[in-house]
Amino acid sequence: MYLFPPLSPEVRLQMDGLVSLIDKVFPLPRRFHAALPRDVAELSRLFTSGRRDRGLSYLGRPNLLSAYLRFFLPWNVYRLCRLLPSLSLDLKPGDRILDLGAGPLTFVLALWLCRPDLRSIPLEFHCLDRTVSVLEAGKKIFSSLADTNQEAQIRRFPSAWTIRTIKGEIAGKKIRIEPAALVTAINVFNEIFWEISPANRGGLKNLAKQSAGLLASYGKDGTILVAEPGIPRSGEFISSLRSSLLERGLAPISPCPHRLACPFPGGLARKKAKWCHFSFDTADAAPELLKLSAAAGIPKDRAVLSFLLAKKSPMLNAEKPKAQNARIISDPFPVGPYYGRYACSDLGAVLVRGSREKIEALDSGTRTEIKIGGDSKNPEGHRDLKSGALIGELF
Repeated sequence: MYLFPPLSPEVRLQMDGLVSLIDKVFPLPRRFHAALPRDVAELSRLFTSGRRDRGLSYLGRPNLLSAYLRFFLPWNVYRLCRLLPSLSLDLKPGDRILDLGAGPLTFVLALWLCRPDLRSIPLEFHCLDRTVSVLEAGKKIFSSLADTNQEAQIRRFPSAWTIRTIKGEIAGKKIRIEPAALVTAINVFNEIFWEISPANRGGLKNLAKQSAGLLASYGKDGTILVAEPGIPRSGEFISSLRSSLLERGLAPISPCPHRLACPFPGGLARKKAKWCHFSFDTADAAPELLKLSAAAGIPKDRAVLSFLLAKKSPMLNAEKPKAQNARIISDPFPVGPYYGRYACSDLGAVLVRGSREKIEALDSGTRTEIKIGGDSKNPEGHRDLKSGALIGELF
């Protein structure tokens, strides 16, 4: 299975209707429509270069909340809908899911849309966020989404999912809650680690260690899913988080093809450091969403993210090398007479080479079999002089 399969026809149809559904639940007066692209652009600035200009409850401002619900929420749901179908979440009737920094229930909405097989299973969601109005907005959208679903009208699926909202800070005092089968943190930690100076090399690792402890305490023997924007800082944080979770007996299940040291830890302190992230085209995104993106000056031809799925594992040291199995993580680029892409394997970073046609045909996140050959001078295989990565050939 692809790591980011295209949306199914059913999910694509419902994603197309999500923007109009949000407009129905939160009607925007016609006189404010013209300002929406500007509000989206301003909120984008506050998420990036203008972080210091925003307050803790910036989404409490009606115009910014409107921009978030109509632009950032659908895009975040879209990214998750491309990812979640390929992940093994192993949810069972009666399971509890804790969503940290839930916002307008982004994860709940995406799971409902892209996993129709789970809609009839009784699940209990505990959604934590510091802004009550955002949580309540998400509940209204989810209720409307579930009620308008044809299957929901017939089988009353909405009653199978219980949504409980909790006002609180992920970095604050630990919330008292029963252990969850699944703990999620979607686009949460980037709100925290941007306060850490790049010069503070230990700061991000300390945050990752503390976060791993928090996630593990809530998850107990459950599953942990963390997803962040696919920027270098996110890749560095998730790599450090992965190491800290491994120390606690939580093994990386996806996207990692192994449980050894991360060969793409990123890091602003490292020159031209590579980080683990994935990209995919957005041709199947809702047309209205693409139109708003263009109007706001934020075209989104591709979506990019970094993520980690981890589970408790008693067999962390029993893994045998699988050097022939690698995960593609970069875009294609020319390498002399070949084309190449960087990949992750238990031998570390690999530069996968092949013809342009074969290399470009590989989707980001693809797990592929490779051949690493050596000789008497280099029995372990040859390395790329520029990156130091092992050179692998496609079968």
